[in-house]
Parts: sequence; structure tokens; C-alpha cells
Amino acid sequence: MAQPGGGMPDMQQILQQAQQMQEQLVAAQEELAATEVTGTAGGGLVTATVSGGMELKGLSIDPKVVDPEDTETLSDLVVAAVRDATASAQKLTEEKLGPLAGGLGGGGGMPDLGNLGLPGQ
Repeated sequence: MAQPGGGMPDMQQILQQAQQMQEQLVAAQEELAATEVTGTAGGGLVTATVSGGMELKGLSIDPKVVDPEDTETLSDLVVAAVRDATASAQKLTEEKLGPLAGGLGGGGGMPDLGNLGLPGQ
């Protein structure tokens, strides 16, 4: 049986698929926001905790690294720990959202019409 519109995909079906993908994406984003990863620097002297949503949640500094005469080293260790945690969170995000984000366009979860297999594309 031929599809309405001369073989074009059913727009209602496309919209339902896009809505399902959007719901999956929102659920994955909520799960990521609740997930925390850590990064360290200085052999564990500084530890940063970042959520999957890239929010800095905690910072732990071993008193051994606190030297009032050398705050530059402490600053470098903090930056390195936050970068490490953020890189881990980014990797987690890519792993979790990669399959979902690939099917969505950049327009706030709208379908990427170029990937829907519409005639003439």
C-alpha cells in the first residue's frame, strides 16, 4: 500500500520519533546531571568533583599542598584537577548522549530534517 503523499514519510510518524528521541535525550541529561565524576592533580593532593552537567560540585585540597608562600602551585593544581574532572564529565556526556544527539539537530531537540531520508535530499 502506497504511503500518502506519493511515498513521502508519514509526518506524524516522524514527529512521534522526534518526540521519543527528545524524551530519551531529556532523561539522559537528567541522569548525567545527577552523576558525579572526579578529577585529581598532584597525585591526589587536589580532587575536584564535577557533575555530568559540567557543574563543579566539590573541591578537596590536602593541607600538605597549602603553602602561603606558593599559592601559584596550589592554583595550578586546582585548575588541573578541575580540568581533569571536566574532561571525564565531557567523556561521560559523549558516551551517554552520543547515540541520541546524533539523531537530533542543533535546534533545541528538533529533528535534523537532513537525516530523515526525505526525497530530494
